[in-house]
Amino acid sequence: MTDSNDVTRRTVLAGSAAAAGIAAAPAIAREPVRRRRTSAKMTPKISVSLTVNDQAKTLTLDPRVTLLDALREHLHLTGTKKGCDHGQCGACTVIVNGRRINSCLTLAVMHEGEQVTTIEGLGSPEKLHPMQAAFVKHDGFQCGYCTPGQICSSVAMLGEIKDGIPSHVTEDLMHVDFSESEVRERMSGNICRCAAYPNIIAAIREVHEA
Repeated sequence: MTDSNDVTRRTVLAGSAAAAGIAAAPAIAREPVRRRRTSAKMTPKISVSLTVNDQAKTLTLDPRVTLLDALREHLHLTGTKKGCDHGQCGACTVIVNGRRINSCLTLAVMHEGEQVTTIEGLGSPEKLHPMQAAFVKHDGFQCGYCTPGQICSSVAMLGEIKDGIPSHVTEDLMHVDFSESEVRERMSGNICRCAAYPNIIAAIREVHEA
């Protein structure tokens, strides 16, 4: 059996709490929200020295900056394109110490003291690199977005064949020959959305034969 005094006591207490909450609500609503200010921990920047297109460059960079962003955003060499930014399209290909790499997948600080060649360093409008001239002659591009990476990759790829570096389709690992299958395999990391592949191969073949 329930004590009537007890019920009354609980009812009074509950009612008092509700009334107090209602009375305090306007004051709480008027009180400005105070956001805790947290001082963001700044990542210290690092000095990086590179030789880019035969010119010595020293940059002060966040260590998380990719080589691609260092070239485009800090050195304003925008010929190197940012495509997928995941190393899948090859538009950002540059040549580092004679070898082609996807500049979006590597940090600038990892290339201290190294030689970097971009499309701007291969040739100029007044004096085209043989590969650039061959791409123009054979219409090896359409929209042109992938072309800088295609050309850099083509130049380094011919160097790989010359140095006897085998690929997955090389039959004799001790003797690497130029062939269309070798070119297609080695250039498979450079995607052309316009599908100008036959013209690209023709341009590469001309430079090889020359």
